[in-house]
Amino acid sequence: MNDLGLPSILSGGNLVMLAIAALIILLVTKGVRIVPQSEKYVVERFGRLRTVLGPGINFIIPLIDNVAHKISILERQLPNAMQDAITSDNALVKVETSVFYRITEPERTVYRIRDVDGAIATTVAGIVRSEIGKMELDQVQSNRSSLIDTIKGQVETAVDDWGIEVTRAEILDVNLDDATRAAMLQQLNAERARRAAVTEAEGSKRSVELNADAQLYAAEQIAKARRIQADAEAYATGVVAAAISENGIEAAQYQVALKQVEALTAVGTSAGSQTVIMPASAIEAFGDAFKLFGGKK
Repeated sequence: MNDLGLPSILSGGNLVMLAIAALIILLVTKGVRIVPQSEKYVVERFGRLRTVLGPGINFIIPLIDNVAHKISILERQLPNAMQDAITSDNALVKVETSVFYRITEPERTVYRIRDVDGAIATTVAGIVRSEIGKMELDQVQSNRSSLIDTIKGQVETAVDDWGIEVTRAEILDVNLDDATRAAMLQQLNAERARRAAVTEAEGSKRSVELNADAQLYAAEQIAKARRIQADAEAYATGVVAAAISENGIEAAQYQVALKQVEALTAVGTSAGSQTVIMPASAIEAFGDAFKLFGGKK
């Protein structure tokens, strides 16, 4: 009987050991949680928030604590959305937006909002319509960067209670209806024509100013030359007058005779002159000049 009962006891003991080993393995598996770097685990105890597990090895109480939610903390992008908005000057625009965010506090995100993407998209649409409604169409086009900053700041404030950080908000495009686009094109062409006319007028004005400055400069130079010439003639006259005063009538006769000789020489050497007409008094002028030269000796 002992021979028959011993193997059955040993078999029962093996089963118990195997059961204990399996229970230990199960407890270890349930009690140890390895969290990836890109995630956080939300742990509940009997259906209530217990803790949030960060990246690395974490320990929980098996069969009591339960990992209810595995939340990715990577940055996410909402699908590009198109919102209709009306500016303060009653222009209808279609604004395409894109929002990037990440979850920083999973316990808030899990227990305070159900559809995160839908809630953020709705919030962005409302803020975009509100802000564009305060601006004119030209301001929407020219102040896009400040509009983006305003939208991002207001979205961050709105989603702060959800444990979400808005990392970036972008306005990808602002589309206009056909009537508004045609009116803007007509206005743009008119503005270009106005600028061209102003530029042409300014060019003509500048040309007139430069021409007047050139004429004034030329007149000043001519006046300066005449003044220099007059000073030279006055100086020469003074020298002649001093010579006459010093040497008497002979100096005057010498100057007159010299001028006559110079005039005849100029006429004789002029281009194209083949015949020289010499006045009767020329011989006398030469004779007087020679006499005066002789007198000077």
